[in-house]
Amino acid sequence: MAYRRTAAVEQRLEDRRAAIAAAAIALLSDHGYRALSIAAVAERAGVATGTVYRHYTDKSELMVRIFRDLCAREVEAVTVASAAAGSATGKVAALVETFAQRALRNPRLAYTLLAEPVDAALDAERLVLRRAFAAAFADAIGHGITTGEFLDQDAGLAAAALVGAVGEVLTDPLHTGTATAGTVPDLVTFALRALGAPR
Repeated sequence: MAYRRTAAVEQRLEDRRAAIAAAAIALLSDHGYRALSIAAVAERAGVATGTVYRHYTDKSELMVRIFRDLCAREVEAVTVASAAAGSATGKVAALVETFAQRALRNPRLAYTLLAEPVDAALDAERLVLRRAFAAAFADAIGHGITTGEFLDQDAGLAAAALVGAVGEVLTDPLHTGTATAGTVPDLVTFALRALGAPR
């Protein structure tokens, strides 16, 4: 008869996986991707290196899980903020503000998620993140075209361009810690002007 894990055992395993992921996130926030190793994660989590390998085959698999979890949270946050805004200009402003402000709260981690050199598996996760943000922008832009708040345009193309522009503008401030009080408002202004919103 095959051994079946009890609910309590499954919960312990999930708690251990979560603790390992939290340790990895803390290390990324402090030192970035290059400083992350399975040994460092194990030490931070207070477990043996072999325990980490029982849950994740390697650093790449651990990072993919972290990227997916963190990115899902960020997409949810910007989507909720955009949905709460009434106008299309408010929706776009909420998307830019929410994304940028959350990134600037933890710049080292945000830089890792957005721009730090990583392996191919994580670059693929970045594409998923960009597409999700672009979809949120496209919805807001499409709404604005319908209401006349924005010029008639290809909403998907404009959305992809805005995701690229916002990420590019934030990369250096996240990497160097040089964001100013005007960084986020200026990004919002740029986004709305690019879409043809009235000044």
